[in-house]
Parts: sequence; structure tokens; C-alpha cells
Amino acid sequence: MVKKERWGKEYKDERDWKECNEKLVRRGEFYISLDWLNSWGEELEEMNRNKMGRPFEFTNLFIQFMASVYTLYSIPYRQMEGFLRKLSSYIPSIQSADYTTLFKRTSKLDLRLENVIENTNKDRVIAVDSSGIKVTNRGEWMREKWDIRRGWLKIHIAVDEETKEIVSLEITDESVSDGDKFRDIVEESGRNSGMILKVHGDGAYDTKDNFNILEEDEIESGIKTRKNATTGAKGSPYRAKCVRERNKLGYKAWADWNNYGKRWSVEGVFSAVKRIFGESVRANSTKGMMREAELKFLFYNVLLKA
Repeated sequence: MVKKERWGKEYKDERDWKECNEKLVRRGEFYISLDWLNSWGEELEEMNRNKMGRPFEFTNLFIQFMASVYTLYSIPYRQMEGFLRKLSSYIPSIQSADYTTLFKRTSKLDLRLENVIENTNKDRVIAVDSSGIKVTNRGEWMREKWDIRRGWLKIHIAVDEETKEIVSLEITDESVSDGDKFRDIVEESGRNSGMILKVHGDGAYDTKDNFNILEEDEIESGIKTRKNATTGAKGSPYRAKCVRERNKLGYKAWADWNNYGKRWSVEGVFSAVKRIFGESVRANSTKGMMREAELKFLFYNVLLKA
């Protein structure tokens, strides 16, 4: 196969590799961080203040730590009970929880996207995209043999192109198109930011409605339009303007002018999440599968801050 000549500017790697390496090493400390032990008593007292019924035995930070263990290491809940039992034999201040408690508390854990974003007042240029997560690795042979289809989850995200943080997250089944979730993604990004200055997206987001959304919110478009897109308004004057700009410049010049290559930041996030946390979920219920997938992307933001 003939190698195609690379177009565009030559990439210059100007990263400080000493700093990058140290940051990646520090992330490893998060995997076994026991900082939640320092505030155990105070947090538990606050959680049980004015509580009706049976008091809490385990803090939210402890449950968050165990949720990260479940997500990072793919340890089932029964094995997590054994993990805690052994860990408490070395560190007596750690209380062992049974697997039922771990399951119930993890499923109700109040860990939301806005809690794991560094600066919610920052102006941003974002990239949007979606990717699939397999619902389970079990039964691949049976599904192949008997043509049983279980479907998959679709993850829609927006990523800050500078910080690589996820600033919007929506989880649906595979039947929901990228364009249908565009408004939700942009609106949530706006709630978690100062201002959204520009949105980069591939051709899946090239619809009149999406360009109208950007125009209404005074957000610059970095969406790739189709080659044969009409230059007439026909319901979206802003889209027509963007199409004319691309046609005038040509795709390569348009991509360079729009910094369209930075859209790959969202592809990088999907790749990183799947490499670190795996590309499938193990839960059986739809609610459980969506929560498990959500935790993968929430903990990715936590790792960025480590």
C-alpha cells in the first residue's frame, strides 16, 4: 500500500516529559489512596446528624474509594468484601463491609460530573463525540451461535480541548443518534463552564437544528459539514454560512483555520477510559450498566486531578 503524504502542519511535541511522567506516576497513588481514613470520624458524625432510622456505618468517601476499586480492578462485590477483610487485617482502622452494603451504597453514591471538574467557571472550547461500551463480555459464543443480540451502551461526551476534562456526559442505548443528544451535551457543558466559545464535532453533528442551537447560544461552530451540503439557508442561515466558508477555503485549509485537529482530544479521552477501565460493563440491569459506565468516565476526571 502506498503511504499517503501527510497534510497540514508538522506536529511538534513540546511537552515537558519530566512533568508528564511525574503526573502519570502520581495517578498511581490514587489507586490505593487511604486519605479517607483521616476524616472518618468527623464525616460519619456529620452524616448521622439528625438522621432518622439506622445510622450509617461507612462514610461516603470510603464508598467512593471502594467504587474506584470496583471500577479500576473489575473486582466483583463478593471479592471486594474479601479484599476489605484482608486489608483490615493489615490496617485495623479499616472496617470491613459486606458485599450487599457495598453494592447498595455504590449504586446510590452521590458522585456527579460537576463534583469532578476542576474549574466550573472556565471558558472552554469543547469537542463532542460518542462511542460504544459493550454491555458484557459473558456469553460471546452463545450470542454468535444463536444470533442473540444484547445491544450496547452509547456514551456521549464533551471534552475541554485544553484540559482534556469531561464537561458533559450522557449515556443512552445504541439507537440514539449523536445529533439527537447535541443540545443536551452543549447545555450541560455550559452549566459546568463559564462560556462555551466553540464546539468541534464530526459530520454526525451536521444538522440544521444543531447549527441553530449554536447560533442561539452565540457559540462558534467547528462542526465538519458534508461535502455536498447546500449553500442555501433552508432553515439555518448559520449553517449555510459555515458551508460557504468551507467551500471557499477547501477542507484542508478550513480544518487548519478552525483548529479542527483538536477535535481528537475527545477521541483520546475515549481511548484512555477504555484502556484504563475496560470497554465493557458487567452489571445485568440497565440501570446498573449505565451507572457502571458512568463511573468509568467520572473516575477518569478524578485521575486527571491526581
